[in-house]
Amino acid sequence: MRAAICDMVIVARLLNLTLVVPELDKTSFWADPSDFGDIFDVSHFIDSLRDEVRIIKRLPKKFSRKYGFQAFRMSPVSWSNEKYYLEQILPLFSKHKVVHFNRTDTRLANNGIQLDLQKLRCRVNFQGLKFTPEIETLGYKLVRILQDKGPFVALHLRYEMDMLAFSGCTHGCTVEEAEELKRLRLAMFEAEMYAYPWWREKEIMSEERRQQGLCPLTPEEATLVLQALGFDKDTQIYIASGEIFGSERRLASLRAAFPHIVKKETILDPAELPQFQNHSSQMAALDFMVSVASNTFIPTYYGNMAKVVEGHRRYLGFKRSILPDRKKLVELLDLHQNGTLPWNDFALAVRQMHDKRMGQPFRRRIIPDKPKEEDYFYANPEECLCEGTKCEDLVGPSNSSTLH
Repeated sequence: MRAAICDMVIVARLLNLTLVVPELDKTSFWADPSDFGDIFDVSHFIDSLRDEVRIIKRLPKKFSRKYGFQAFRMSPVSWSNEKYYLEQILPLFSKHKVVHFNRTDTRLANNGIQLDLQKLRCRVNFQGLKFTPEIETLGYKLVRILQDKGPFVALHLRYEMDMLAFSGCTHGCTVEEAEELKRLRLAMFEAEMYAYPWWREKEIMSEERRQQGLCPLTPEEATLVLQALGFDKDTQIYIASGEIFGSERRLASLRAAFPHIVKKETILDPAELPQFQNHSSQMAALDFMVSVASNTFIPTYYGNMAKVVEGHRRYLGFKRSILPDRKKLVELLDLHQNGTLPWNDFALAVRQMHDKRMGQPFRRRIIPDKPKEEDYFYANPEECLCEGTKCEDLVGPSNSSTLH
């Protein structure tokens, strides 16, 4: 959501157009009724960017559906560069006056964008997009409570029902749970069929996907990885997630190894959360704030939120973010659990594997003609992390990570 909003500001700036405050998707499977203003401070968003792009809260009456106007609707092509928007999108505005982009995720390229626009991406993300005062007040309270008890780890444990159904991963589930996830997957297909037409036809091989590193770590796997990385039973761990699939049964090993596990639901007074519950994006905003502020951030699945949190932590001074290499970890976990790899060897291998996956500075990987496979801009907004000649000392030569 944050990335898509930032990108649309950039497109409006590039094309010298007026941007209407974005509408949030309310028709997906998650069916969150939140509006933009329920999550972000609208006035701050408009005022902080007024020198860059004109943003209005709603369309003028003459362009409203109430007066019979039909906006031209389309989805821009994913990972598109400036040339695409200037040559193919801009002429549409001359013809239609208003264009409604009905899908905005990953519609702007990671690389090949002029420097001032890349820097504006960061200005929108790190300065323009403030959460509402209600979210910020409660988020800062969560952070303060945690910090008062000492350093803490934010574990983005993506072992949630929607994630497992979406990815087709059932490792560690009972037969009944696997069937439940299959049914949910079909329901998600019905809700999002225009976006994922392959869901029904494609037979998902859970173990195959797991071996490829495409599944979130299970709570049990996360427990072993945390222990191997050197975290002990005194470590304070904040679980940044929704309801864990399998509930407390699946959290048992994690709680046994790390008794100081907390969630927003256990930290806050019950009266403080009801206004945010049943609004998954607002609840995620609270987790986002805690994850950004944590001493260590560890995502068990490298999805959109994990990437944006990683980038935010880089912007705040390359705060430690341990990014699990799930494909290699699965191999080690299976070897250890079948008795082939002793604990000491397993722990050493895990630590060595992640020595350079701690959120250190490095250049984004560029893959010509394969923008989807490149490193994600918002995970590593290098253009916004340093200035001047010292930049190369921090993140290396600009073309050092280009692949051909």
